[in-house]
Amino acid sequence: MIRRHASLLLITGALLGCKEENTFVPPPPPQVVAANPVVAPATEYLEATGSTVAVSVIDLVARVPGFLRSIDYADGAVVRSGQRLFQIEPDQYRAKVQQSEAQVQQNQALLDRANSELARQQRLISQNATAQADLERWQSQRDQAQATLAEAQANLALARINLGYTDVTAPFDGVAGAHMVDVGAMVGASTPTRLATLVQLSPIHVNFSINERDLLRVRRELGGRGIQRPDQLADAGPPVQIALAGDSSFGILGRLDYIAPQLDPSTGTLQLRGLFANTDRALLPGFFVRVRVPIRTRPDAMMVPETALGSNQLGSYLLVVGGNSTIEQRPVVLGQRIGTLRVIEEGLKPEDQVVISGLQRAIPGSRVTVQRGTIAPPPPNPVTATAANPGVSVTPAPAATPATPAQPSR
Repeated sequence: MIRRHASLLLITGALLGCKEENTFVPPPPPQVVAANPVVAPATEYLEATGSTVAVSVIDLVARVPGFLRSIDYADGAVVRSGQRLFQIEPDQYRAKVQQSEAQVQQNQALLDRANSELARQQRLISQNATAQADLERWQSQRDQAQATLAEAQANLALARINLGYTDVTAPFDGVAGAHMVDVGAMVGASTPTRLATLVQLSPIHVNFSINERDLLRVRRELGGRGIQRPDQLADAGPPVQIALAGDSSFGILGRLDYIAPQLDPSTGTLQLRGLFANTDRALLPGFFVRVRVPIRTRPDAMMVPETALGSNQLGSYLLVVGGNSTIEQRPVVLGQRIGTLRVIEEGLKPEDQVVISGLQRAIPGSRVTVQRGTIAPPPPNPVTATAANPGVSVTPAPAATPATPAQPSR
């Protein structure tokens, strides 16, 4: 019996000696994608909101009384300067011109006779063959004939002007609105009758306001361009870019052409105005637009994807891979946004490794496995508008991709 128990103990000991010991193996550090900030030129912009305003808007009116004979355009049509849009019956005004022309001819004949007789009297007076009173009488008649002729010529000019008013023409290129009076109606009888509205759409203005601090930035930009007086904006105003509601890019370009001479005391803002060619008439008066004016260009700005940024109560921050592959939370000062990138003014160095992917796994103070990536550079700036070409519509370059991971090194 004793020998059997000893054998069981030996077998149990042998089995226990063959069993492996259980040990805890920690998981590998989480993997993140990190890249150096892209260093490229970046333009700093002044941004505001504004609205489009027509350069010229006028009411076409009947300036002489008469019946409307014809409407010579289609409602909403694009018309040219000098094009006839309405005609008032011209017959009576044409007859008035002919009557005035006849009156001028009659008075011209009277003046010619007075001049001839006056010359004869002057010859006779030199020969003592006429009285001084006769000479003075013909001098008076000559002067009266001259005045009467001048009056007749003025009446003829007025008659021709009134005849011209029977053709209501466009004073500038624009879009004519719907007619407000039908053919056959009496117009201009007592007061000028409104016939239609003419709106100039090309070029077009954009009005916007800035505060006093932004005004100083604009002045520095203008000073750098050699613009010291507001009247110089007509030839060398800085470019202005706008985006319509729903547009993500500022693809419509113009130039600054007016700065108000004083701040609005009720709002503390200054009125500015941009001029845009609008050759395709895509902009209509009353549009709400976003405006930006380039202030300065930094040749070596550091930029990171907007998606890499975080924020807390202290402000914005980036997650940076530090020594020993440990995550650091780095507070930064943000600058201009360019496409999908954001300029970092302070808090970042060109050699820093910024976490651009896997942010949810990057916990400050923890170690990570770093996979190297790259950040696509920003798109090029749009074509700058010039004084000769005050507004150009362009198609902006595609937005930069946030990051492209590279293959890990072995």
